Amino acid sequence: MKNIAIFGAGGFGREVKTIIDAINTENSDTYQFIGFFDDALEKGSFVNNYPVLGGIHDVNQYEKEISLVICIGDPQIKKKIISKINNKNILFPTIKHPKASVTDEFVTIGKGCIICEGTIITCNITIKDFVILNLMCTVGHDTVIEEYCSFMPSVNISGEVKIEQGVYVGTGAKIINLLEIGENTIVGAGAVVSKSLPPNCTAVGIPAKPIKFHD
Repeated sequence: MKNIAIFGAGGFGREVKTIIDAINTENSDTYQFIGFFDDALEKGSFVNNYPVLGGIHDVNQYEKEISLVICIGDPQIKKKIISKINNKNILFPTIKHPKASVTDEFVTIGKGCIICEGTIITCNITIKDFVILNLMCTVGHDTVIEEYCSFMPSVNISGEVKIEQGVYVGTGAKIINLLEIGENTIVGAGAVVSKSLPPNCTAVGIPAKPIKFHD
């Protein structure tokens, strides 16, 4: 069994713990869950009866090999946390719920990704490092998703979509085929993206339109 911990003990981190449990049920104890890392909580406290092992400093001081799942939805915070981890003992596995559907038809998934229950990933798809696909998302053919993106529950991505790094897509949003979403863009919950979006904007509505730009 591989030792595994979660960075981020909020609601999503606790949900990912249940994915690890499901993986162990399906594959005869793949992981030994040892606890949470979280800079906002006191080291030695407990979350759902599991210990808080510390924060970033403690991750970097950890002396044994350990798998670590980064359970932070905000792409910019997630990227910043990962950039601070410099411990060679830390591995970043991709965690996939047994009830997620991922084909073997030319699908490439990078390290550190989280694929939740009910998500469907079809064919000829590239998903790069540290991407979150929350509950019941769909990703259509010939789509490319760059690093650090986060998709909240029930996001539908049609085929031949290019999503640059650091994009956040809110619950229930839909992205029509043959579009491109620029880096660091935020798509609001329930939006329908029918035209490509520029980088560094927040877009909402049906159809989705940028309402502001940010650094």
